[in-house]
Amino acid sequence: MSRVGKKPVVVPSGVKVAVSGDTVSIEGKGKTIQHVIPRGFTAELRDGELTISRPSDSAVNRSLHGTTRTLIQNTIIGLTEGFSRKLEIQGVGYKAQMKGKELVLDIGFSHSVIFMPPEGISIETPAPTQIVIKGQDKQQVGQVAADIRNFYPPEPYKGKGIRYEGEYVRQKQGKSVA
Repeated sequence: MSRVGKKPVVVPSGVKVAVSGDTVSIEGKGKTIQHVIPRGFTAELRDGELTISRPSDSAVNRSLHGTTRTLIQNTIIGLTEGFSRKLEIQGVGYKAQMKGKELVLDIGFSHSVIFMPPEGISIETPAPTQIVIKGQDKQQVGQVAADIRNFYPPEPYKGKGIRYEGEYVRQKQGKSVA
């Protein structure tokens, strides 16, 4: 049984939620996002709490129950607080900087890597070796962070590359000279 799906979604002040048929509209900070809930599922708003109920206990409906509730919860959190992901750059001379809206990465290639963030994502570089990605959509923030990390993932011999904040990279021993 889905324990996540049974929890009600608390709607904070400043966020308006409207349920009409199979669509849940969430409005906050001047932006409106709509979620279409799966067929047979029902959403009910009562006393500032949104509850999602499933039509049956089949395996598919149980898995969709928690997923639907979590997507709506993440939308509400994104509209009120937002999401952020931090990246670290390791390596001598490696750095990141913002030029206008573009992220310019100097990561050991013969050329600078230029990344243009998608709409709704803001990128900051508080230090030359730190990148902070912010946005309202949790999935989009994570995808942009993964795309930037993919330019130069951390390598296991010297540890150079772009990594998530706090990510542990296991070091391998190099060749040993006999």
